[in-house]
Amino acid sequence: MTGEITIIGLGPGRPELITRQAWEVLEGCERIWVRTMQHPALPSLQEELALEIHSFDQLYEQSESFEQVYASIVENILQMAEASDRVVYAVPGDPMVGEATVPALLDEAVQRGISVNLAHGISFIEPSLRLAKKYAPDGLFVCDALDLAEGHHPPFPPDTPALIGQLYSRLTASNVKLTLLNQYPAAHPVSLIHRAGTADETIEAIALEDLDRRAEYSAMTSLLVPALDHLSAFERFQETVAHLRAPEGCPWDREQTHQSLRSHIMEEAYETLHAIDDDDMEALCEELGDLLLQIVLQAQIATEAGAFTMAEVIAGIQEKLIRRHPHVFGDWDVEDVDQVLHNWETLKERERFEDGSDKGLLDGVPVNLPALAQSGEIQDRVVRVGFDWPAIERVLEKVHEELAEVAEAEDEEQVAAEVGDLLFAVVNYARWLGVDAETALRGANQRFRSRFVSIERAARAQGSKLSELSLEQMEDLWQAAKKDQ
Repeated sequence: MTGEITIIGLGPGRPELITRQAWEVLEGCERIWVRTMQHPALPSLQEELALEIHSFDQLYEQSESFEQVYASIVENILQMAEASDRVVYAVPGDPMVGEATVPALLDEAVQRGISVNLAHGISFIEPSLRLAKKYAPDGLFVCDALDLAEGHHPPFPPDTPALIGQLYSRLTASNVKLTLLNQYPAAHPVSLIHRAGTADETIEAIALEDLDRRAEYSAMTSLLVPALDHLSAFERFQETVAHLRAPEGCPWDREQTHQSLRSHIMEEAYETLHAIDDDDMEALCEELGDLLLQIVLQAQIATEAGAFTMAEVIAGIQEKLIRRHPHVFGDWDVEDVDQVLHNWETLKERERFEDGSDKGLLDGVPVNLPALAQSGEIQDRVVRVGFDWPAIERVLEKVHEELAEVAEAEDEEQVAAEVGDLLFAVVNYARWLGVDAETALRGANQRFRSRFVSIERAARAQGSKLSELSLEQMEDLWQAAKKDQ
């Protein structure tokens, strides 16, 4: 072993909150290093114990990011430990709660053969909860504001309360707010806690949308985010589904299999599409829930059979998304969407080669897709590797060519084949126009249904049956229906 590091927690603020263990360490040394001098207890320690206190505050001015600051602090402490018998490093709160330098120190010290001792302190959690008059319920999530600010979605479920420490600045608060708004409503009540554990501690209740509109932020500002008042966590939903499948659950749910639920998945997917086509957000919210139920049910059945778990499902798609987006999570550069799609197919081709798979580019196109959607997916995939017409004029020529071949077909089998080729060409033309053929045809179907219903209603209003009207009369009603829409 070479050298020794002792890390002590200074507690949240007042000197009397420093633990006896930490105080005894401080009494037994002449010099300590602190991450920052911005801690209320340090003046008292200098006066009462005649401590020589050195800080790393200058690194905050010299470095471009907090990550660089923390890395520099860790390296400085390690080098001092290697050059001397003992280094005492003091941090706010408790060393193991919200202190980014400590985990790095512990990991690197092991690699360098340096021993590390810890003297624990009271963290910011205890006085913050006392100030908020909250008990620490099961599942309280604690995180650092800087980590949350760098994300895009909170790493904790919405029906678990969260305590977010070190809300340094208005900019940090703004970024934290944006991340939280991806899960919570703007009016969600939160509490800003200032200087918890000191003589001038305060707490203020605000709406989440006002988080970055306050006057005060510091390293001693934290944020308490209460749980949503309704069950909304994915894990709780999994519990509900697992309960339905349990022996004491629902007889119908217990009897379901992967195969018996096939039609339900298809039905819910189409109902979701219908809500999207109608631009009905309330219906879409409900239908996405119904579709999610089918996914979680399938995963629960697989879990019970020992095939795979939902965690494996999520881990698989998570890894795949990161692997296939090197322009987002790696160092690839892309210029436009076409290059993204080309890279996607290139990566898939490489994966197939590395896995020794004999599958081709089109093997992943679901055979159960509706024909128009399947045709569009096939064409989208081959285009990504450059298999396409050079110009839209050639595509339109192909449509006319296929239409002529339908007219020239001599028997039913040939007619069917040529009509299929015509539809394939039309789907390709729609793609060139930037139109999804499946969506376009669903829209046309819906318009036809709506207009035909109008014809039926108009006929009844005239006291006539639709079958009694002439084609000319129905055409007049059709044109009137078109004008009304």
